[in-house]
Amino acid sequence: MKSAMRAKDSARLSAIRLILAAIKQKEVDERVELSDADVVGILEKMIKQRRESIAQFEKAALNDLADAEKFELGVLSGYLPQQLSDSQVQEEIAKAISETGASGVKDMGKVMAALKSRLAGRADMGKVSALVKARLSG
Repeated sequence: MKSAMRAKDSARLSAIRLILAAIKQKEVDERVELSDADVVGILEKMIKQRRESIAQFEKAALNDLADAEKFELGVLSGYLPQQLSDSQVQEEIAKAISETGASGVKDMGKVMAALKSRLAGRADMGKVSALVKARLSG
């Protein structure tokens, strides 16, 4: 935050302030100090909101608003742990399927529960869900 202030990067500073406000709000609401996993959860939620906003703004041809959301998305993504590659995600999915003994789409909940703790913050869970569904139905 201090480096953004010194660089007079108002857009980045604004995005960082949004992150800090969301974290502080959660701490105040629940009267707890958040763990790193909780902070990653907040960041993931904020990223999901930005992606949805971008889709809506682009659909409505509001490119300036979409660009602002894309910038915030970039800032938010920078605070997440290193993302896994597609092959690493596929490997984790295969492990989870074999560990849970999943045999069809009806077992998707078990597989996703196993993956959520392993991949939280390191992969887009929406994409992971689609990959699991494809693997279990195919």
